[in-house]
Amino acid sequence: MSQRVLLTGATGFIGRNLYGPLMEAGLEVRCLTRKPAEARGLWPDRRWVGGDIGEPASLTSALAGCETAYYLVHGMGSHGPGWAEAELRWAGNFARAAGSAGVRRIVYLGGVAPQGTPSEHLLSRLKTGEALRAGPVPTLELRAGMIIGVGSASWTIVRDLAARLPAMVLPGWLSYRNEPVALEDVLAALLAGAHIGLPESTWWDIPGPEALSGREILLRLAAVMGRKPLLLKIPLITPRLSSHWIRLVTRAEYAVARELVEGLTSDLLATRPGYWEAAGLPPPVGLEEAARRAIAGEAGTLSRAGSVAETLAGWLTPRKHPAQRPAQRKDPPGEAPCL
Repeated sequence: MSQRVLLTGATGFIGRNLYGPLMEAGLEVRCLTRKPAEARGLWPDRRWVGGDIGEPASLTSALAGCETAYYLVHGMGSHGPGWAEAELRWAGNFARAAGSAGVRRIVYLGGVAPQGTPSEHLLSRLKTGEALRAGPVPTLELRAGMIIGVGSASWTIVRDLAARLPAMVLPGWLSYRNEPVALEDVLAALLAGAHIGLPESTWWDIPGPEALSGREILLRLAAVMGRKPLLLKIPLITPRLSSHWIRLVTRAEYAVARELVEGLTSDLLATRPGYWEAAGLPPPVGLEEAARRAIAGEAGTLSRAGSVAETLAGWLTPRKHPAQRPAQRKDPPGEAPCL
């Protein structure tokens, strides 16, 4: 009999992409949503169950018989006041409901802990992980930085900046480093979380193979597109002011962009990076390969205005010969810290 799992956040960026790998691995997947009829209209081949993370009583039947529950819920998207407090409450309620239902493990995708003071967004991610790990069900918390893949808000921002601006004004916060990781590697990490040994709750970082500044990420993404934009460093531009600029240039929502950018005020580097080896997974792919996959995956999805803007930017941007593209690093990440 196949293992039954509950997939929360099933209509979100990670959840809707994780469904396929879970099914291919032979797992029986229940997808949780507050609006099952609407979800069935979009994905009629998936098994949808109704339930609301904010109402624990509604989770009883959804969790019944499940061995593993994936917790992929994030309240930031609501943009409402008090979303961080609500998120913490949801996590505690879910952990208790999972314990009552006999769930054997929870797998949660969170965010890397910054080396400086965390933004509200990052702090909420970390507190959610703590709340789940403090519950009665052994919980595996995986912490990712910038995820490179279609549908990722972080990817959308850096991809659009690299594609649409022949010249860029670089705020000082783009000097901080991140370890971008491909969506496919994040999905593999989450899938492995269903069977990796978990005697008690724990957490791991799941970094990409390189630590790169925001400037390096933009330049290397532009190079993948055959471009070499002019970069002008202006340190006095604040993250909040930058979020307005990002809204004008990219497809990212302002509220989401603001939260993400305000989290980039210190390095976001792994402090416990050994998960790939512990889970028996191959090393994650580099930035260029992850970017090429994402670009191919979103081909044909741009609006007419977006396509025109990128065509114009391409005419105005100096071209970069493919031979000059930085070589992709193939070495696996080590134990020392390299979003």
